Amino acid sequence: MKKNKAKIGIIGASGYTGAELVRILSCHDGVEIDLLTAERRAGRELASVFPHLAQLALPRLVSLDDANFERLDLVFCCLPHGKTQEVVAGLPAALKVIDLSADFRLADPDMYATWYGHAHRAPELQGEAVYGLTEFARAEVAPARLVANPGCYPTAAQLALNPLLEQAQIETQDIIIDAKSGVSGAGRTAKEANLFAEVGEGIHAYGLAGHRHAPEIEQGLSRAAKTPITVNFTPHLVPMNRGILETVYVRLANGAEVGELRESLRRRFQDEAFVHLCPEGVVPATRHVRGSNHCLIGVFRDRLPGRAILIAVIDNLVKGASGQAVQNMNLMFSLPESTGLRQEPLFP
Repeated sequence: MKKNKAKIGIIGASGYTGAELVRILSCHDGVEIDLLTAERRAGRELASVFPHLAQLALPRLVSLDDANFERLDLVFCCLPHGKTQEVVAGLPAALKVIDLSADFRLADPDMYATWYGHAHRAPELQGEAVYGLTEFARAEVAPARLVANPGCYPTAAQLALNPLLEQAQIETQDIIIDAKSGVSGAGRTAKEANLFAEVGEGIHAYGLAGHRHAPEIEQGLSRAAKTPITVNFTPHLVPMNRGILETVYVRLANGAEVGELRESLRRRFQDEAFVHLCPEGVVPATRHVRGSNHCLIGVFRDRLPGRAILIAVIDNLVKGASGQAVQNMNLMFSLPESTGLRQEPLFP
């Protein structure tokens, strides 16, 4: 990293994750936002898109064609899935990249094609992409040029389950993940299904048996367990702006008790800045992490013998997206990992 502040660009700055990056980086002492792109809003001030950021001194939005990437140290890509691969392939070879889409998360390009409906458009880059679940990939992220930022649902699921699979304390079969997300997880593009009248005063499941985060979750859990894992994953849309809550049902393995699961999670995360085991009996809720980069995990005994219930909560826009991306950026610049991320949760 240069002695001066690192120069940062955000591709797709007019979306929710772009706005969260600007909010977080405005409190970061080690970087300067030098480039913001937004195709449909090129030429405008970001304040005209996000008035809550009007007090910040920021560059005008520009189109990708008019963007100068040569002067940047790192760029965040916040484009929709399917668009990032070609964009990243066209960036300067020395430029560090953190991609917040799903375009580089799946290690197998054929798996990507199966779930996203088209061939991987930059397979030559997939081999160098590092999957950036920060707490489990620090050694790989730090020297990386291209980091695939994990999805929101996969982040919560893996933080809760990976340590237990590594210790073989839960069965690899019959893992059920019942997940709830706020509406911002669907992005900012206008969609009929996301109108207030469609989502308000109700909750509904979506992506049944076919949500694109399922293979990402299974990829991470399989790595932790060192054996292939298939999960039962069902997401639901909840009428709130932000937040993810996952209730995970598991079977105990190798004589493990629920207290031992708690102890494994306590040991694994006791020195972490952002992942915390709740005190016994405390049920984590999305309002406990809103606006923060924290993940809270609770462990409970199921009334069914030999089973346990895990609950994990994160803010989908922070730990599930932009906050974790800044964590990874800090590692890539050899900065303290929590730089710019010490905001406490908003309550109420």
